[in-house]
Amino acid sequence: MKIAIGSDHGGYNLKEAIKKHLEEKGIEYKDFGTNSTESVDYPEFGEKVAQVVKSGEFDRGIVCCGTGIGISISANKVPGIRCAVVSDTFSAEMSRLHNDANILALGERVVGKGLALKIVDVWLEAEFEGGRHERRVNKIKEIEAKYSK
Repeated sequence: MKIAIGSDHGGYNLKEAIKKHLEEKGIEYKDFGTNSTESVDYPEFGEKVAQVVKSGEFDRGIVCCGTGIGISISANKVPGIRCAVVSDTFSAEMSRLHNDANILALGERVVGKGLALKIVDVWLEAEFEGGRHERRVNKIKEIEAKYSK
């Protein structure tokens, strides 16, 4: 599995902790920035990660900002992306099992490092169940297609 990861300044420290965690688990990743806590604009980094996940170059993505909200909204503007803002392990699992989320968004100011790493583990281990959920994800794709014209 290849993971694209990115953050703005508000999620930089959490992104760095996640990178270390992925390295310890032997999971391949690429960091798409930012590279410090100096103020930057989150849409740039949400879009970068979303583009490479959409292209298939990376299997999934993880994005971080202060709350996870702004960067997730940005990532979700890229067609084909289903980015879920998560702050608990149950939602992380359900975002994969039922919604086939391909990007996880976390807020550094919302979840602590320990919980965030547990969320990442649960999210990476969970696989889309398909079945009745596939019909629903396909309906999401239809809505997206309708407004992408």
